Amino acid sequence: MRGYKEPGFQDRTAAAQDARKKALEQLRAKAPRSEAERSERLAKSLAKEAADREKREAVLREREAAKVARREQAEKDAAKQPVALTDAERKIARDARYAARKARK
Repeated sequence: MRGYKEPGFQDRTAAAQDARKKALEQLRAKAPRSEAERSERLAKSLAKEAADREKREAVLREREAAKVARREQAEKDAAKQPVALTDAERKIARDARYAARKARK
């Protein structure tokens, strides 16, 4: 009994060429599409693209609305927060506390 013989370069190229011929024959064997089928496929494709575009635009509108809502909420939250004092105002407040402590003694 003979062992397995690995195919050589010529065998592989012949097999590839046979596969290409077979695929080309199958492609040629298919009936050409009629104009009605082409136009129907084109219409479906365009409708799908339009639907996808509308979905993307809806998502973008939702994101923009959410961004605006977050910005408005942040502005409301910022309005509720106490106003940060400047260095000069903090110094005046510190001096006032110091003077009040001195006055109590």
